[in-house]
Amino acid sequence: MEMNASYTSLVAVGDSFTEGMSDLLPDGSYRGWADVLAARLAAHTPGFRYANLAVRGKLIAQIVDEQIDVAAAMRADVVTLVGGLNDTLRPKCDMGMVRARLEEAVERLAPSCGQLVLMRSPGRNGPVMERFRPRMEELFTLIDELAGRHGALVVDLYDAPSLGDPRMWDVDRLHLTAEGHRRVAEAVWQTLGLPAELDWRTPMPATVPPRWAVRRVDDVRFARQHLAPWIGRRLTGRSSGDGRPPKRAELVPYEPPLS
Repeated sequence: MEMNASYTSLVAVGDSFTEGMSDLLPDGSYRGWADVLAARLAAHTPGFRYANLAVRGKLIAQIVDEQIDVAAAMRADVVTLVGGLNDTLRPKCDMGMVRARLEEAVERLAPSCGQLVLMRSPGRNGPVMERFRPRMEELFTLIDELAGRHGALVVDLYDAPSLGDPRMWDVDRLHLTAEGHRRVAEAVWQTLGLPAELDWRTPMPATVPPRWAVRRVDDVRFARQHLAPWIGRRLTGRSSGDGRPPKRAELVPYEPPLS
């Protein structure tokens, strides 16, 4: 398999989606699509370097203030930027601010790297999605505009029905499973112009839907274990990423996790 030799380094910028939740490893850490992509690139490129600056819970202003200058200084061949979605899921969201900060991020990153990659994030169906869909689509329209203006690539996961399948999502209903992350890695891989290894858009095999009683039990468990804590953090201004360092703070040769 021939690889594009120019892809010798990758820097990933963003929030929990890029950190890799909920693709859990045996040691309790998270893998995620960016790690999967880095491992595949490293397998074909000796000395391949990788940094992942993502931290769960970060809003677009925090991503810009804490990650963008660091990423730009690394001068990587590929930089991925996924941010702003956490803002759209807040009860109150200043979309003008989101637009301005995302524009700032792209304007600073695009000239600093060989290829900037943006993303229209996936979304599962449901009442929460419907409530925030207009904001999300406004964000994705901006991403398309910025990509066209600055020569960035866009990975369109939002319009992929396969990633809307509930089985692609963890029990918190906010983060992808290992299979979901694997497919995102393949989508980015193909967007970079590399030979396809699987069809990430292929739907999962059909199964019998769970019974009504099972779904209600799952709903109650979700509300108690995930929704209530999430609302609590929103109301108190706290974040799941408070005090947490970047996942891989330095651009160094890729090494797989020990587990």
